[in-house]
Amino acid sequence: MSMPPPDPNHRWQPPYGPPPPPSSGSSTGVVVALAFAGLALYSVVNVIVGFFVFFAAAMGSNGSNILPVAVGTAVLALVGLGAGIALVIIRKPWTRGLGLGLMIGWALWSILSAGICTGLNPGLYA
Repeated sequence: MSMPPPDPNHRWQPPYGPPPPPSSGSSTGVVVALAFAGLALYSVVNVIVGFFVFFAAAMGSNGSNILPVAVGTAVLALVGLGAGIALVIIRKPWTRGLGLGLMIGWALWSILSAGICTGLNPGLYA
């Protein structure tokens, strides 16, 4: 017994079917783009809060300079870390990117300014 010749019009398909179609757009680009947007947003907030903190510290007497710096530190930590963590917990691509950007911005400003821009430098409280 011989096998019949293969049909030239027949295409072979795997037994499990064709692979699934790719998802409609990757969320990686959205996360990365909004991480940069979050970094820029935190930088703007940092400049605005920093301006008011240094202005309030300059207007106060020598003993009351600590209070504006402490309040500014708390505000910047809540915006950078608190809002960042809250946005990451929501777990949507745009909130994850924005939250990561806020946290990256807080950490980057803390490192690059030795804690002066975010109020972490102990010399500000002495």
